[in-house]
Formats: sequence, structure tokens, C-alpha cells
Amino acid sequence: MFHKLNPTVQPIEMPTRFNNPFYYDPHPLCQLAAKAVQEYLTSINHEEGKMFGVMLVKSPTGELGYLAAFSGLLNGSNHHPYFVPPVYDLLQDEGYFKKEESNISGINQQIKEIENSEAYKLDCINLLRLQNELEAYKVESKQQLKQAKTHRDSKRSLEISDEEKQSMIRESQFMKAEFKRRENAYKQQIEEAQSLVNDWKFKIEQLKRERKQRSAALQHWLFTQYKLQNSRGETKTLIDIFEKTNNKIPPGGSAECAGPKLLQYAYLNKYVPLAMAEFWWGKSPVHEIRKAGNYYPACNDKCKPILTFMLDGVEIDENPLEKDQYNELRLEILFEDDSLVIVHKPEGILSVPGKQQQTSVYSWAKKQYPHATGPLIVHRLDMDTSGILVIAKTKEVHKLLQEQFASRTVSKKYVAIIQSVDVPESGVISLPLCCDPTDRPRQVVNTEHGKSAITKYEVIEKYSHTTKIAFYPITGRTHQLRVHAAHHQGLNAPIVGDNLYGTKNKRLFLHAERISFVHPQTNQMIVIERKSDF
Repeated sequence: MFHKLNPTVQPIEMPTRFNNPFYYDPHPLCQLAAKAVQEYLTSINHEEGKMFGVMLVKSPTGELGYLAAFSGLLNGSNHHPYFVPPVYDLLQDEGYFKKEESNISGINQQIKEIENSEAYKLDCINLLRLQNELEAYKVESKQQLKQAKTHRDSKRSLEISDEEKQSMIRESQFMKAEFKRRENAYKQQIEEAQSLVNDWKFKIEQLKRERKQRSAALQHWLFTQYKLQNSRGETKTLIDIFEKTNNKIPPGGSAECAGPKLLQYAYLNKYVPLAMAEFWWGKSPVHEIRKAGNYYPACNDKCKPILTFMLDGVEIDENPLEKDQYNELRLEILFEDDSLVIVHKPEGILSVPGKQQQTSVYSWAKKQYPHATGPLIVHRLDMDTSGILVIAKTKEVHKLLQEQFASRTVSKKYVAIIQSVDVPESGVISLPLCCDPTDRPRQVVNTEHGKSAITKYEVIEKYSHTTKIAFYPITGRTHQLRVHAAHHQGLNAPIVGDNLYGTKNKRLFLHAERISFVHPQTNQMIVIERKSDF
């Protein structure tokens, strides 16, 4: 489990603090460890795409080395001699989890057998047949009743005897009674057929309720088996750790990522954690944007509560994304009148306040225009994106501007530097997007649940290794340009400095350069341009 580092690496400066797992540049020693892991994976012909992690540690005897871990399973197993073990092995052959999982699978099989049984299918077909026959009979009978009434009415317009009149009344009464009799007979058959189908459905629903209850109980039991430690020697279960989060319940797969495995093994075996890094290796996933060899921050929904507890007592680097860098924010105003103001937002500042309530364009506007009404911010730019942002001074103007955005009559141009020169001169990217529920705010391409996202683009200039490109978004989805640039079905070229979908740099090289729309009060076309600083 413990792998020594080559002594030749000793001249490299040691880390002074543990890196922040949610925002970091991998330490050179972690990069060496990652390279060693990648060479090992190549030697065993591992091609499956997966997240791996390395942790630089000092052994109890003072030796420098590293630990390695994989997220989830490797080749269908929790255990591999090169990597640290899981926090809890839910795949134990004789364990409670496997037995109860087998019981739940048995319930699934029972449901499947009922739904696929000939008796159930025949009862359902019979019910549907009777229902259709009744509807057809009602349509036909009502037509006959209507025709008979029309015929009687035409006869009544002539001189007829009282006996003929009484005969027509009897005919009408008989036809209505016969219709009701046959209708009731059908309803009786349908009721009996429905009862048989309901019996089947009741059995299915009973099994589904049992499955749901047993699954929830098993999940809760499983979460209590994950007993995680921190540097202070304190222990908490996943239930304890997630108790104070918004969702209360740990997401599936919690503590199965590389980070928790590495820290748990280090604490249990008296290794001192110095730094860690996580990287993707193997084939890229279909929906997510992961590239072999790239380093990625730990996921938020599953890992943030866990690692926050496990690193309690460890001196770690600050996360600049959670730090308020603009206490005295001054924004460049590009246009202003009584209705609206258009500003240039620098990279690194939020459009609206986040969880940490950092300074944002919204908080600046509230302070700058205390008498303004409404939500103020008409649209948003990512924190790391610079460029033009429109602010409405009144609720009415805000509504009118948002209607223009919703109807896609607002024209926007972004410029970016992407990490490739092998891209077509122009084109259209259409990849539906939705949020990754296990790693917000990361977006994934999803044809089933994603919302339409369309981007036009054209190359501005090609450099030796990168390309300057103009994006013209037709829709305005979260991270749309970043995903469309990075995804293999898009440009397959991440924007330079994209720490979520590419690799870090001094900044994200994405800038909202131009916007045009109709002024909601004057009806004049407003065109604002602010060139990028790159």
C-alpha cells in the first residue's frame, strides 16, 4: 500500500500545508506519484475510465512516499494490492449487505415474474377489450337512439293516431332501457375484470413498498458502517457527517471516492498526510468531461462534507473561490441611464451572492443604487468569466429585459482561448445540458434529461498551440460555452484556464465581449462592446 518515492526527488521542495482538495495545483511530488500510478495502470492494461488519487505521506518511521486509491470499484473489486482498501467493503461475500441486496433482488424478480406472467397479461387484455367494447357500444347506441328520435320527430309532424304516438313512446322507452341494460352488463363485466387486475396490481404494489422500505433500511444501515476518522482521532459515520447538510441523507456512493479512502488509510496506519491529487485515467465518459491525465478537484455533493470533517485539524490551503477578494469593489460602467446600467464584470467575482455571501455585482448594485427595485441582475456570468453584465434599475425594466432573453432576441458575443488548433473555422454545436447531481455545479451532456443548448462559433485567430475563438450562444445554459468547448462531441478543446472541464491557468480565458438588445424604454437598439484583456 505504501510506495516509496525515488530518492532523486528529494531536492523538490516539500509542501508546507496540505492542499485544498477543492481547488489546487498538484504538487510536483504528487505529479510524480500520479505518473507512477499511471505507468502501473498501463502495465496491467487498465483502460476503463476512472478517477484515481494519490496522497503524499510520511510513514511512521519518517520515510517519504505515497498512497494510491481508486474511486468506486476496480475491475469489479474493492481490493487491489497496489491501492488502499475501501473505508467499508460492502462486497463481502457473507456480509449483511450482500445478503439483503440478494433479498431485494429477489423482490425485483417476483415483480418481473408477475408483470410478465400470461395470467396477468390476459387479465389486462380482457379488461382493455371490455372497456373498448363498452365505448364502441355507447357510440353506436347513441347514434341509433339519435336516428330513431329523428325518425319519430318527423312522423310527429304528420297527422298520426294516438295509438301510433303511444307506440313511438314505447319504442323510445324500450331502446333507452335496452341501452341501459347492456351498458350495465358491460360495467358489471368490467368491474369483475378490473377486480382481477387490481389484485395483481395490489401484489405488485405490496412488493414495491417492501422493496422501497428494505432498500431505504439497507442504505441507512450501510451509511452507519462507514466510520470515518479525522486527524484529531474523532470518528463519525456518514449519517453523522451529512446530518447538518441541506439534504441530510448522504448521496449514494459517498466515501467511495479516492480522497476519503486515502485519508482513512493514512489515519489508521499513522501516516502523515502532506498533499493529495486526483486524476482521471482511461477512456473518457460519454456524458461527463474527463480527460486521461488531467487533475480534477474533489466533488462537492459527496466529498465536501466528508473531507471537511476528515481534514479537521489539518492545516490546509485556502480555497480562493470561497474567499471574498473584492471588499471594495469598483466596476467599470459601460452605459447608464435612468432605466439600466451596463458594467464590466472582472473574472473572479460572482454575478449574485453565493453560499459564502461574497461580494458580487448584485451586492455592488444594491449599494450603488439603494432606491432601485426588483432583482437588478438581468442575466449572469460565471464567476471566472469576465465581461459585460446588464443591470435593471426597476422591476418593470428587469421583466422586459428578461422577456428579450427568454425570446432569444438578445445577441451576445464571447471570445475565448481554447486548448487546440485542430478545430473547424466555424460551426454550430448542439449538445443538451443538465446539472451533474453528484458534483454541482458541473454540467453534463444528457440527451434524455438535458435542456437544449446551442452555440455558434467562428475562429478568430490560430496560435502555435491554442486558438482564439468567438462564441455566439443561442441559448444561455449554465457553463454552456465551457462544456461545448471541452466535450468530445463539441470542439474537444477546453477553454484555457477552465479548472472544471480542462486545466487551471492564471484565469479562465472566456470573456463576454459584446451584447445588443432593444432598450425597453426608448425602443432603440443598444450595442455595447468591451474588448477582453487577452
